[in-house]
Amino acid sequence: MRIYYRGPDARVTDQHFIRRTSSAEVVFSVRELRNVVRVQGGPAVERMGGIIVTGAGLVTLTAASWSLVGPTAGYAMAVVAILIALAVVTVTRRNARQWHVRATYRGVDVTLYSSSDRQMFNQVARALMRAIEDSRPVRETRGLAAA
Repeated sequence: MRIYYRGPDARVTDQHFIRRTSSAEVVFSVRELRNVVRVQGGPAVERMGGIIVTGAGLVTLTAASWSLVGPTAGYAMAVVAILIALAVVTVTRRNARQWHVRATYRGVDVTLYSSSDRQMFNQVARALMRAIEDSRPVRETRGLAAA
């Protein structure tokens, strides 16, 4: 068996594409994959929830400090809240894009692989493309004449 890629979240061999998740492994036969495409997605949904919760918490904290300790401390808390919000947005925007490999498998459209790590995504996608190319049957060219 030839291995094209072996990593923490995927494995590509000449026969199978294996996606590892925290709870299980999902196995796809390379020969049964059709219409394989790479797609760049929007911001990662799980990170957006964290940004919303952080923003709501900072607004609540600022409002509470304004009413409890007065406007001077309220202004200070507002500045701190803005700085924290900027730090959160900066950190989450660094890897905010998701890339996906999608295909048709046994007649069903599936997402084979997703990652926000561009380098790892490209390694997995290239390995899968090589495995698909190598799994194609060899054409018999004997007896054919060029025109």
